[in-house]
Amino acid sequence: MTLAVNKRAVANAFGRAAQNYDRFAELQRISGERLMACLPNEKFAQVLDAGCGTGAFSRRWRERGSEVTALDLSAQMLAQARSQQTAHHYTQGDIEALPFASRSFDLVWSNLAVQWCDDLSQGLGELLRVIRPGGRVAFSTLAEGSLPELRQAWRAVDDNPHANRFLSAEAVAHACPPARVSLYHESITLNFDDAMSAMRSLKGIGATHLHDGRQNRTLTRRELQQLTLAWPQRADSFPLSYHLIFGVIERD
Repeated sequence: MTLAVNKRAVANAFGRAAQNYDRFAELQRISGERLMACLPNEKFAQVLDAGCGTGAFSRRWRERGSEVTALDLSAQMLAQARSQQTAHHYTQGDIEALPFASRSFDLVWSNLAVQWCDDLSQGLGELLRVIRPGGRVAFSTLAEGSLPELRQAWRAVDDNPHANRFLSAEAVAHACPPARVSLYHESITLNFDDAMSAMRSLKGIGATHLHDGRQNRTLTRRELQQLTLAWPQRADSFPLSYHLIFGVIERD
């Protein structure tokens, strides 16, 4: 299954979020830690961080002794990573058309980035292409079932989509290349003080571009009240739930 993704609009959305991204990147931190746990104590000489964002996990691999290349679609995100000296090399580029020779890296790491691919099978195929024999691709992605609270709340306001579509677990598995693949699923819920804080968390990480081309709009006071009342609350908090898939692909 493919999704029509406007890569320029995605890059612009993340670029606008770049300066304050780390303040809102709790989901990315949790997801990255889970993905690190899939590779316990493993050492990789050459690492590509594909979709590096501000480079938090580029730095983690650098601290492990790897030579790290950071890649991102957004020039502003890459500039943030460079300003913090998170990697050794920095390249602006698209996961679906990597600007690297085949068999260049021992590990390709991609934390919550491949959901922005037009064609996930193409993206994962590219990640595998640049891995040396015996290397790994480690990725995480959002899957169908994410953001149910946001979808439910917006239905009280209008009938338009206000959250992106994500691939089903079956579609993600089908998109994996013919190699040894390990996949596991986990649901993660973040809690916020109010509906606006929950939605600001999405804006803060740049996840505001909608696949159908629409942009999130400014709420009126009445609409915000409707949305707040319709948000499924839990213990006086406003949850946002995500369904994540973690994968490790091994190249023989």
